[in-house]
Amino acid sequence: MHIQERVIAEKVRELVEPIVKNMGYRLFDVEFKSERGWVLRIILDKEGGITIGDCEEVSKRIGALLDVEDIIPVSYVLEVSSPGLTRELTKPSHFEFFKGRLIRAVLREPVEGRRELKGVIKEVSEGILLLEEKETGREYHVPLSAIARANLEIDKW
Repeated sequence: MHIQERVIAEKVRELVEPIVKNMGYRLFDVEFKSERGWVLRIILDKEGGITIGDCEEVSKRIGALLDVEDIIPVSYVLEVSSPGLTRELTKPSHFEFFKGRLIRAVLREPVEGRRELKGVIKEVSEGILLLEEKETGREYHVPLSAIARANLEIDKW
């Protein structure tokens, strides 16, 4: 049997996002992948952060729903977690999700002579990230395609 990981992850996202939102959380990501067995990872966030109790509550609701809907044709482990303090940002929606937060980006190609930038996400539009450098207040327009790696930073402002 060929498992289409992205298709399943997207179906799960469509199914659980309204429920997660209704519970007061934001759905950061859904991952379905093989890691010594299949793992369905639901990643949540909310103002003030996610607690273990939050993860347990969502896990119970989502687990029951997924059992009833039966959209995953193999056995899997359900994990519900938070993005983490220094979560890697890999998709345009991740940058949008963390607008206003401090990140560090390592670039594939330089932007205004810089290969690494640390700043606050001001805007994400049409594949361009507007990043305000923390120390100087200078703004950079960074194509998302130029970013090799980006992570949230702990904001000590």
